[in-house]
Amino acid sequence: MDGGGLKRRVRDFWNENPCGVVYAGGESRRAYYDGQARTRYELEPYIRAFARFEEGHDKDVLEVGIGMGADHLEWANARPRSLTGIDLTLMAVEHTKERFELQGFTPCVFVADAEWLPFRDASFDIVYSWGVLHHSPDTAKGVEEVSRVLRPGGRARIMLYHKRSITGLLLWLRYGLMAGRPFRSWSEIYSHHLESPGTKAFTVEEARRMFSRFRHVEISLRLSIGDLLEGAAGQRHGGEFLRLMRGLWPRWLMRRFCRRFGLCMLIEAVK
Repeated sequence: MDGGGLKRRVRDFWNENPCGVVYAGGESRRAYYDGQARTRYELEPYIRAFARFEEGHDKDVLEVGIGMGADHLEWANARPRSLTGIDLTLMAVEHTKERFELQGFTPCVFVADAEWLPFRDASFDIVYSWGVLHHSPDTAKGVEEVSRVLRPGGRARIMLYHKRSITGLLLWLRYGLMAGRPFRSWSEIYSHHLESPGTKAFTVEEARRMFSRFRHVEISLRLSIGDLLEGAAGQRHGGEFLRLMRGLWPRWLMRRFCRRFGLCMLIEAVK
């Protein structure tokens, strides 16, 4: 499938399944969004430590892929000089607008393509993107665009999926070994069975090559809710296998010994 066709499928998937909506709920619209944010940061406490939202104060900040707007609101609370958010889906833009209006903010968010950011060169001090660019057909082009719109000395904070992960192993067990296709590649399995169509995961070495235009790059790995089978991880797969694994999964052992096999690859790069 051509990149445009795949991108339409990615857009349609996230329009129908906004990231994190499974955690939203409450008697009021504000409670609906507050519940989603609360669960997000409980399940993924490393987001705050990585993003360092407070450093957005008096800076020009861009978020690529705003989702339901939880992180975007955290950036807004830091009182940046300017805050801009883009997403491939109209649903994400509408969720973020509503969340901001409930908190008394006026957002600058709109639909745009991460591979073709509609901004001038050197427009931002910080570009942040959590779990988004690996869904784009040309992730490397998205990284190139992040570099282009950053000012010299600016920081990119990007989470991409890590290929050699526990999540990858679980998916291979389900859709490779147990399906009678043990030689099926992890790349194919990620593309068909991890979130939106065409989802990719990268090795640390591949990530470093994509970020080679930056003068300094730091990469660390974190266990995701998928690796730990927590929260709503695996909800699209269901079945007895998942139920059994959730009950038997040695999470304490994973946290202690398996961090280098986490799905979340946290990349901080200085232009």
